[in-house]
Amino acid sequence: MGHRLPYHEGLCRNVHGHSYRMLVEIEGEVNENGMIIDFFDLGRIVRPIIEQYDHAFLCWEKDEKVKEFLAANNMKRVIVDYHSTVENICDNFTGQIYEELNKIKGSRFSKLTVKISETPNSTAEKTVEFPRRRESNQK
Repeated sequence: MGHRLPYHEGLCRNVHGHSYRMLVEIEGEVNENGMIIDFFDLGRIVRPIIEQYDHAFLCWEKDEKVKEFLAANNMKRVIVDYHSTVENICDNFTGQIYEELNKIKGSRFSKLTVKISETPNSTAEKTVEFPRRRESNQK
């Protein structure tokens, strides 16, 4: 994925890209099938994120120069309301995954951690906890 940080004083001001890596960790209670989540179900959540951002240019909504260039050349782009730092990307992806996991009925997730590596030495990580769910037989 390509990006730039237009406000940056260093090299990141320039258009460049990374081969990002994402690690998703989910903690919770094991279900009757012996799983916290089926990897197939997790893939249905993560795959659309990857497909949307893969080989795209992540562009801050106020970076008019780059937005115009991407549009004029019909290039794959994702326009966002945040600066495309690895920390903000991680926050965005964590929020999207958390939202989708919350829709899975009967799940007993307790914690989600997403790690995004921009380079082998540059990683951002975010952990969110799920609210404790009451047992259905409790009043």
